[in-house]
Amino acid sequence: MDLQKAFDVNKETWNKKVAIHAASEFYDLEAFLKGKCSLNEYEVMALGDVSDASLLHLQCHFGQDSLSWSRRGADVTGVDISEKAIELARQLNESLSLNATFVCCNVLDTSQYVSETFDIVFTSYGVIGWLPDLQPWAKMIAERLKPGGVFYMIEFHPIAWMFDYTQSPPVMRYGYHQEDMIYEEYQGTYANTEAPIINKECGWNHSLGKVISALANAGLRIDSLKEYDASPYAIFPKLQKNKKGMYELERKLYPLVFEVIATKHP
Repeated sequence: MDLQKAFDVNKETWNKKVAIHAASEFYDLEAFLKGKCSLNEYEVMALGDVSDASLLHLQCHFGQDSLSWSRRGADVTGVDISEKAIELARQLNESLSLNATFVCCNVLDTSQYVSETFDIVFTSYGVIGWLPDLQPWAKMIAERLKPGGVFYMIEFHPIAWMFDYTQSPPVMRYGYHQEDMIYEEYQGTYANTEAPIINKECGWNHSLGKVISALANAGLRIDSLKEYDASPYAIFPKLQKNKKGMYELERKLYPLVFEVIATKHP
C-alpha cells in the first residue's frame, strides 16, 4: 500500500469515528460544553499558564483539547486530517463563543496551510503512530515554532504498541524498531468498543530514539524526556485504576506514556 492510500484509509476511518466519539461517554461532550476541561494533569502541569500564548495543536480530532487550551487563555489553531472532525470542532468553537481556528489537512502538510509561527506546538495521545516518518513531522514543528518557542508532546509509550490488541490476551507481535507498516481491521473504537464500525487503520511504530533524534535533527533542543507508568486513559486491556484516577499495569512492567519538552533555539 502506498502512503497516500494509507493516509486515505486512515482519514476515512477517522471521519467515521467522529459521530461515534461525539456521542460517547469517553469524550463526555455534554459535560465539556458545560465547562469540563478535557486536558489531563501531565500537559497542564508541564505547560502551566498559557494566557495570551499562541498554540498550534497538531492532530486535534474534533477539538476538545484545543478548545480547553482556548478556555485557559491561549490563541489556538488546531489541525486535523478529518473533515468531519474539523467541521465539529468549528461548531463547538462557535457554540462556546471561543476564538480558536481549525484547519483540515494532513499534519505533515501543516506548513502549506498555516503560515503563522507559535509560542507552543502541542500534540497528545495516539498521534505519531499515524505517521510513517518523523523527520518531516519534526521539520514542520520547527518551522511553526517561534524562536524560543516550546514543543510539547505526551504520547503512549512505544512498548505498549508492540502488542496486538485484537487478540485476547494481547500478543507481543510488533517490533520496537519495526519499519514496516501495521495494518489492522477491528470493530469498535477506543471510545466505544461496541460501536457498529469496522476500523481500518494503517500505523507505524516509532521508538523513543526515533522521536528524540527527529526533533534534535530539526534543530530543537530536548529539555526533558519523561516516562510514566500511569495513563489517563484505560485504552489498553486489564489496566488498574490508581488513587489518582489514572490507569496502570498491575506490575508496572513497562511505562504506558512518555512526555517530551523541546525548545527552538532563539
